[in-house]
Amino acid sequence: MKLFLIAGARPNFMKIAPLMHALEGNKNIEVLLIHTGQHYDLSMSGQFFEELNIPSPHINLEVGSASQAIQTARIMERFEAVCLQEKPDAVMVVGDVNSTAACTLVAAKLGITTMHYEAGLRSRDRSMPEEINRLVTDAISDYFFTTSRDADDNLIQEGQPKEKIFMVGNLMIDSLVANLGKATKTELCFTSLNRTQQIVFGLQFIKKQYGVMTFHRPNNVDEKESLARLIDVWGKVSQVIPLVFPVHPRTYKNIQTFGLQDKINAFPHLYFIAPLGYLQFINLVQHAAFVLTDSGGIQEETTYLNIPCLTVRPTTERPITIWEGSNKLIKVNDIVSEVDLILQGKGKKGSIPKYWDGKTAERILNILYIF
Repeated sequence: MKLFLIAGARPNFMKIAPLMHALEGNKNIEVLLIHTGQHYDLSMSGQFFEELNIPSPHINLEVGSASQAIQTARIMERFEAVCLQEKPDAVMVVGDVNSTAACTLVAAKLGITTMHYEAGLRSRDRSMPEEINRLVTDAISDYFFTTSRDADDNLIQEGQPKEKIFMVGNLMIDSLVANLGKATKTELCFTSLNRTQQIVFGLQFIKKQYGVMTFHRPNNVDEKESLARLIDVWGKVSQVIPLVFPVHPRTYKNIQTFGLQDKINAFPHLYFIAPLGYLQFINLVQHAAFVLTDSGGIQEETTYLNIPCLTVRPTTERPITIWEGSNKLIKVNDIVSEVDLILQGKGKKGSIPKYWDGKTAERILNILYIF
């Protein structure tokens, strides 16, 4: 089998790494790693390849940043040319970014077998671009690799045959398990973006005595009023416990555009730092008292690490992290009271879902042999 494995954006890299390692030197499956270049700068892409020991992509489409439509069109145009030249037997996509949907569309129209890892996740919120990508990808894929039982149920309800659905576990957890020891050895010393100051783990940040934030969703950071309200809440929390925010480029740009930097600077224990590599970020999170987020994958990582996770969204495509894990959906107005509960020792705890054990790539490989 000649297999294309598609990566496009930062969340994909932690998912493809275990697969690339499992397929290394395989005599039955020839794998070509295709990087669409959806995330293309070093901090959002290259560093992850190095830290996760992923080989350089065989092909980089170098599509770069653009609007949803333009980026998707560029990926499709360039990926079609690669498919016609290389003639793969199968294409495996991961996650829910523009690259996921675009490459699946191309492969399906060319009659190439398509496989979707992380299939079946649903937020029921079509205002999220990722939800559209998930729906499109699953509507035309041939085989489905899922992370949890609810994803299986969603696919079956949408008419997909049971025999094409395989619950295999979570590749993000494969990467986490494989790299946790190495992450623990990374140095946690950062330069604050919002003040001239070195932040050193053990001084400003003591184990389990700080919180970590990640925010980038449009409904939280793309409007001045909603972002300003969030900053006020972050500030209130930081007066009780220090907060560190490896800030997403999109969020940081909006802070500058909306003139909100002075508001942030008014809170001395609200620390903004540059985006981190995978290993440093995991090290920062594993020692945090809690995580405050609107992101997706971190809901899974905190569930495995059993760290309270407060997700500031009305819905999640990963409900297993709520049913079984340490995740909790909350509103902006509830952040302060929820953090207070955590600091009282009443934060949400959970268990590790089935097959989130670091062996998902092995299970996928065994299924690929069947094909």
